[in-house]
Amino acid sequence: MNDHHDDHLDDEHDHEHEHGPLAELVTVRDWLRYAVTRFNRAGCFFGHGLQDAYDEAVYLVLHSLALPLDRLEPFLDACIPGDEREAIFEVIEKRAVDKLPAAYITGEAWLGDFRFEVDPRVIIPRSYFAELLENGFSPWIQDAEDVTAAMDMCTGSGCLAILMAHAFPNAHITAVDISQDALDVAAANIAAYGLEDRITLIKSDGFSAVPAQRFDFILSNPPYVTREAMETLPAEYLHEPGLALGSGEDGLDLVRKLLADAPRFLQPDGLIAIEVGHNRAIVDAAFPTLSPTWVSAPSGDDKVFILEAGQLL
Repeated sequence: MNDHHDDHLDDEHDHEHEHGPLAELVTVRDWLRYAVTRFNRAGCFFGHGLQDAYDEAVYLVLHSLALPLDRLEPFLDACIPGDEREAIFEVIEKRAVDKLPAAYITGEAWLGDFRFEVDPRVIIPRSYFAELLENGFSPWIQDAEDVTAAMDMCTGSGCLAILMAHAFPNAHITAVDISQDALDVAAANIAAYGLEDRITLIKSDGFSAVPAQRFDFILSNPPYVTREAMETLPAEYLHEPGLALGSGEDGLDLVRKLLADAPRFLQPDGLIAIEVGHNRAIVDAAFPTLSPTWVSAPSGDDKVFILEAGQLL
């Protein structure tokens, strides 16, 4: 009698594990569908390089299974064993419940074909400059080979400094950040690309600790989120260093310092380019006499402005 009762309990216990995602979702296709629904129902926000819930689901599932990120089709109907299902489930929950950005879950971020290591010590790479550097910042820089000294101000993970080293083959790049944590991540990325000889890291608040020198080109993707916008940021952004996002009431505190100091660091025919996201109207109002050139990139117009050294004097 007792044995029979124990068998019954075992059956109930087994039965419990026949339901739920770990038991019922078998293929890559199943898990993609589940992830997209989970992300949409959780109200996930997608602002870190991937377009929507589907793109993020594909990336996270393929990454979790160590599959090539650009080849989904051959694997859609592949069956996933139990231990791998658990790993995928854990990743989906981190994204949906903790609102952790995908890049912090996988420890990597991509700009085009370039991969960078990232973690919560550093802002996740995303920049209109990545597209503009693909063709050497043409037409504003006429010959990429003429650039011998360039700067990435607010380098973060070092991603744009690395792209600049590839775009300007003859240039030495100075990469500046106020955060030692960010510079540690940047150093690892620079080493991964074998660019230690071409990129110099400097810890500095703006130009304050940068040794006197002149640059052909200074690029900056600084913090530029307004105080009002900082207060309503989606949860995903709150995992990033606040220092890398906000910059005073109108988001332009650091931009003001950069424009004031840049003339001392630019060659007479040098250029400075600054990314300010959706803040063109704020920039135009703050600097009514500057008349910068606003630039269009494939993924957005008027997010970056350019000034010649002469315009700053």
